[in-house]
Order: sequence, then C-alpha cells, then structure tokens
Amino acid sequence: MIEAAALRTFETRSVEMRRFWTVTIQAPSEDIARIMEHVTSVTPLTQGPYDNNVFVTATGTERYRPLPGAAAGAESAVRERPGVVEISFEMAPDPGMLEQVVETVFQVHSYQEPVIKVQESLVSRSKGLDDSDNPHRWWNTTGDWKKSDA
Repeated sequence: MIEAAALRTFETRSVEMRRFWTVTIQAPSEDIARIMEHVTSVTPLTQGPYDNNVFVTATGTERYRPLPGAAAGAESAVRERPGVVEISFEMAPDPGMLEQVVETVFQVHSYQEPVIKVQESLVSRSKGLDDSDNPHRWWNTTGDWKKSDA
C-alpha cells in the first residue's frame, strides 16, 4: 500500500498550496500523445478550469546497455537514444488512482522497463480571485499562445 508523507499545506491570499503526487515519466517524444491519451482516460489531470495539464521537457539523450533478460537480447555496447523527454503531471494523493495510472503507463509505454517516478509535492491551486485586469496575465499581453482575432 502506498502511503503519503505529511507535507505542510498552507495558503496565501491568492493561492492554496496542496499536497499532490508529481508523476514523471521518461519516454521517446513520439510516445507522448499515446501515453497521455491513456493516462487522461484514467484521470483528467485538471487544474482549475483546465484539463490535460502536463509538462514535457525538451528532448535529451538516454543512455543504457541491454543486459541478459532484455527483450532485444544482451549487448556489449552502451546505446544512446536521442529524442527522449520527461512528462510530468500532478495528481491527488490517491493510492488506487496512482496504481491505475502506473499500470496504464506500463501497458502503453514502448519500453520493457518504463521509468516512472512519483514524488510528493506541494502544488499551487488558485483561489479563483478575479484578476482579469492584472497586466501580467496572458490574456492581457501579446504572445504566440494568444488566439488571433482573425
């Protein structure tokens, strides 16, 4: 059984810092859409009025050497695989849900030994205050993430 350690939650005027589990998965970039489609069928990864909240790092290179018992057989040379990313997301500290997510990732991941890490975290959640006039919010600035008026 998975047990959560006690991190101290707190709040400010605008934000509540809540206990969540941060799940990080290493995968080839071409696997991201498939993995996340299946994960979000188990849990929607909501944050306020948004869902599918996932962070994907820039690509890096994974190094490994297959040993006896590896699906492709043992090799003497260390392999390098470019194009590997880390996917991370937060979820409520619910052991049953975490077990479903981990099993889902294992079933749809392309690796024989998927890398799945879970850490307890304090994560911010907005109290939903009206800050529509805040000049720093994305909707009050220009940027390529803003919808065009066209």
